[in-house]
Amino acid sequence: MIKLMKYGEVPNTEIFARMQPKMNVEQIVADIIENVKQNGDKAVKEYCLKFDKAQLDSLLVSPEEMAEAKALVEPEFYDILEKAAENIRVFHEKQKRNSFIINDRPGIVMGQKVIPMDKAGLYVPGGTAAYPSTVLMDAIPAKIAGVKEVVIVTPPNAEGKINPYILAAAQVAGVDKIFKTGGAQAIAALAFGTESIPKVDKIVGPGNAFVAEAKKQVYGIVSIDMIAGPSEILIVADGKSNPRHVAADLLSQAEHDVMASAVLVTDCMDFAKAVQAELEVQIPLLERAQIARASIDDNGKIIVAESLNAAIEIANEIAPEHLELCVDNPFDYLDAIRHAGSIFMGRNCPEALGDYFAGPNHTLPTSGTAKFSSPLSVDDFVKKTQYTYFTRDALAAVAKDVFTFATKEGLTAHAKSAIIRTEGEA
Repeated sequence: MIKLMKYGEVPNTEIFARMQPKMNVEQIVADIIENVKQNGDKAVKEYCLKFDKAQLDSLLVSPEEMAEAKALVEPEFYDILEKAAENIRVFHEKQKRNSFIINDRPGIVMGQKVIPMDKAGLYVPGGTAAYPSTVLMDAIPAKIAGVKEVVIVTPPNAEGKINPYILAAAQVAGVDKIFKTGGAQAIAALAFGTESIPKVDKIVGPGNAFVAEAKKQVYGIVSIDMIAGPSEILIVADGKSNPRHVAADLLSQAEHDVMASAVLVTDCMDFAKAVQAELEVQIPLLERAQIARASIDDNGKIIVAESLNAAIEIANEIAPEHLELCVDNPFDYLDAIRHAGSIFMGRNCPEALGDYFAGPNHTLPTSGTAKFSSPLSVDDFVKKTQYTYFTRDALAAVAKDVFTFATKEGLTAHAKSAIIRTEGEA
């Protein structure tokens, strides 16, 4: 049963505690990365056989396989993919940045160029599970940013096939190439390149502990989006909320993983007890009941606060991946929420809307990193460079200031370079 605690009556260490994965995979991942770095496709195929039981001739998904996948996907679901993709495009189009130029002083031009990355690699979990939503959420912002080549890596099944729903989503999102590989070896292939898989500039997408560790180890060789931890939901709800709805929303994250975290913060003890009881009704009905049970019992919490304002401050300290605000007039509280990956407003906005359909991104900061990190966006797939132009006269007007500044730092060559052009030719 989920733990119920009253804020102020239990230590804050219990209120704000997070379960952290304890797998020690650093050396295993390091060995995989080195093998792929040295042996390319050969190593990747060997790992596919070892971990996925798939004997592969080619890592690249062929056009024939793409066509076969599309034929296997129900037209109704393909239409849903198209609708979701359009919602995602509309939202992320608003994130596009423009270059700028400043030319408001004689002889001086300064500016900033916004430049898309050349290549982006998207990791999509696969195998027994299928996450076409991840394809849409990661690929569409990259395409809007203008990335020249967007590729996917995702593990095959034992027959060497990729889940058709992933391939269908890739078609809808405009992905350029898809490769049959997963795990740390896929991350290594994207970071260093192989005979088949291109070296990319950035790797994004969720994965297990091995994928997360691999992303951490290759960071600096390539850019990454974030080191994702277990999935999280925190719901701030008042006593007028429906316990059945709130329990269902808590379980929508609990079913992900035994390490997932589901937290309710409320100002009403009776409501807290009602949600606690409702969870016990709903958990046995889930297909992933065993996973949800472990998540709820080990990591779940119901926290009773003195007021909604106090509840929001607790939420800010936890800084959850997903935050549901199940109250009347939720926009009255929006400014008070400072730390959350994504906020779901009101009583009719379950987190699942964000996972699949609404439009805002579902690749979000976890483990409290929402205090300093942001959701995946178009910004993740562009870089900015700046430029400066001075005429001789414009330089002469400021050269002495630059000379003095550099001299104060003891960098006489810097100082000389600023003044030499104003001294006349020898």
